[in-house]
Amino acid sequence: MTILETDALIVGAGFSGIYLLHRLRDQLHLNVKIVEAASDVGGTWLANTYPGARVDIPVPNYSFNIEEVWKTWAWSESFPSQEELLAYFRHVDDVLSVRKDCVFNSRVNAAQFDKTTARWTIKTDDKRTIVAKYFFPAVGFASQNYLPTWKGYDSYEGSINHTAHWPRDGVDVRGKRVAIIGTGASGVQVTQEWAKEAAETFVFQRTPNLALPMPQKTWHADFQRQMQKETGKILDFSATTTGGLDYHSSKETLADFPSLEAAKQHLNEMYDAGGFKFWTLGIADLLTNEESNRFAYGVWAERVRQRVHDPVKQDLLAPLESPHPFGVKRPSLERDYYEMFNKPSVHIVSTKDHPIVEFTPKGIMTEDGKVYEVDAIAVATGYDACTGSLFKMGIQDVDGIDLEDRWKDGITSFLGMTVPGFPNMFLPYSIHSPTPFTGGPVFIELQANWIRSMVEKMEMNDIRYINPRLEAGKEWRATVQAIDGMTLYSKAKSWFRGANIPGKPVEQLFFLGGMSMYFERCAAARDETFDESFEIA
Repeated sequence: MTILETDALIVGAGFSGIYLLHRLRDQLHLNVKIVEAASDVGGTWLANTYPGARVDIPVPNYSFNIEEVWKTWAWSESFPSQEELLAYFRHVDDVLSVRKDCVFNSRVNAAQFDKTTARWTIKTDDKRTIVAKYFFPAVGFASQNYLPTWKGYDSYEGSINHTAHWPRDGVDVRGKRVAIIGTGASGVQVTQEWAKEAAETFVFQRTPNLALPMPQKTWHADFQRQMQKETGKILDFSATTTGGLDYHSSKETLADFPSLEAAKQHLNEMYDAGGFKFWTLGIADLLTNEESNRFAYGVWAERVRQRVHDPVKQDLLAPLESPHPFGVKRPSLERDYYEMFNKPSVHIVSTKDHPIVEFTPKGIMTEDGKVYEVDAIAVATGYDACTGSLFKMGIQDVDGIDLEDRWKDGITSFLGMTVPGFPNMFLPYSIHSPTPFTGGPVFIELQANWIRSMVEKMEMNDIRYINPRLEAGKEWRATVQAIDGMTLYSKAKSWFRGANIPGKPVEQLFFLGGMSMYFERCAAARDETFDESFEIA
């Protein structure tokens, strides 16, 4: 058994883990280590190798705001592919020397804090024991895949892979019959690629994806040089916005427009602009007013139906009546997803009407008795957001109760980054914060800055540990749910609310109040309400 003593242990070598390593090791000069289950840095961009995998946040927003990193890197396109993002992480490692403080191929399976020693003891599946004052499970919100329990799944004789565990050498589908189960982000991306090569494609859809256009652009050399000069300013500005993107959200409600025709024109312009602008710059009350939401959905559906030729497919992909309020599920970005369904070889199977009941050796059987015989299957059924990966680590509170048991009836946290009963543990890019409603790395940087300031305060004042008070956790949970109650999010079964996982408590997992409000609360907890918010020793 190997025993390692360190000031701080980080789990995960993605954006969150590397930002924390940089802030704590390079800026506070602490002894910091990363434990990573995979074989290299990159997090989700090392894991997600399925066809068409790429980010839905444009660069430079989706990058580290560290000058020595961005001034020596040039992106090739606005929405980089998995391959380019992995190369970027290797560049980050070259600049920041991340690997030298990483332990790879090591998975945390137990962790508990001892108030007497004021230390975490963390154990891994390769027989390591790490003792640290600070513990940072930086595993993000989408690292534990979800696979439904299907009868006969293991009997299927063809190639079958979940998008979260795609084979490194890929799957050759040229001239073959294929199926994609699920129409979330990864399902959309796989469909765009497989439909171009396969002889026949079956897309198994329960709920249509209300996707938006991805405004992909190639970056020529002159533009690359220009963006290298502007990246710092862009990222600094993005840190001041509600969602961590390089623009402020819309302030005009539907009623503020001079006419419905003017509102429709504006929404069409946002659709044409691409990205998430239709969602975030369309109308301000999109997510709080049902009438405004129906209006916006109508504009979206009209645009999509214009792109799909078959009336039956139009009704499946963009029905005249919205399947749920627009935007309460995160829209995916697509390039030619809807055009793929104009190919006579691409079919939609509605699992809402005819659910999958079992797998056969040759394919998939639906409730109506039909068997779809295929050579390869992509399972794009998503993730157990946030809690799935945390529960796998065997984290226990000071009384020896598992985090999973503590949260069996619902999540209690303080600011999403700390949890009552788990002193000196910080959760970046996870629950009860604006995580999926932000530009990712910009938000992670701000959380890392707050965590650094908390650790610095503790070190300067000889504080052994802080433990968020249960009352503070209950108040924050109530705040998260109260804001959710002011919106339309509860009108959809989504991973935002844990509704995609059988048996998981259905509740809002994330803070919907935006980054500005969130970090105002974080600053107050660190400063004027510090003593009220935390038990301090």
